[in-house]
Amino acid sequence: MRVEIWSDIACPWCYIGKARFEKGLAEFAHRDEVEVVHRSFELDPSRVKGDTALVIDMLAEKYGRSREEAAAMEANVAANAQSEGLGYRTEGRDHGNTFDIHRLLHLAKARGRQDELLTLAYRANFAEERSVFDDEVLIALAEEAGLDADEARAVLADPEAYADDVRTDEREAAELGANAVPFFVLDRRYGISGGQPTEVFVQALEQAWKDRPATALTTVGGDAAACDTDGACEVPRG
Repeated sequence: MRVEIWSDIACPWCYIGKARFEKGLAEFAHRDEVEVVHRSFELDPSRVKGDTALVIDMLAEKYGRSREEAAAMEANVAANAQSEGLGYRTEGRDHGNTFDIHRLLHLAKARGRQDELLTLAYRANFAEERSVFDDEVLIALAEEAGLDADEARAVLADPEAYADDVRTDEREAAELGANAVPFFVLDRRYGISGGQPTEVFVQALEQAWKDRPATALTTVGGDAAACDTDGACEVPRG
């Protein structure tokens, strides 16, 4: 069974959702027969490369909130991340265009190191003092993931390298009706939107396995926190 996950490094619910999905997958009896593929989705594709802003400032502007209110929103998301055992910095993180990160993730996919790079990029962006919008940081992360640093540097230097792969992923997301991430698709039959609780992923995996083959894409699970196409990320009330 194949599980495709559309996500963006800039999306905190993708970071949290990946952890919850992996916990659910660990509980699934047929986990060794599941192929996981990560797909590209940009939350802020119109932002120019090199144009970065502090996340707190971006949230305050986007939602029309004070900086203190934006910081409280980040603290709420951080609590959700920390409940899953994830590190999460609420100050000092930056936000920018993620197209180059997605291109490197496609290189990593071609070299069999996609999940390793994605995990490292999430950690760098949300938990560490490392900007994933800096080419040298990306090259270092690629090397840590087991990729050749020179090859990663060459991809970043060529704006068309793996660009079509990123655009294909984004086009397929639109065709499937995904307008927010994370978005999980099981064998192109079942869709799960948002950072659902672990038990939802367990149920979906079991249902998809039991019902093979099925027909049209069926959405499972209720509403869950997600980040949409204009970069807005829902924050649970509480």
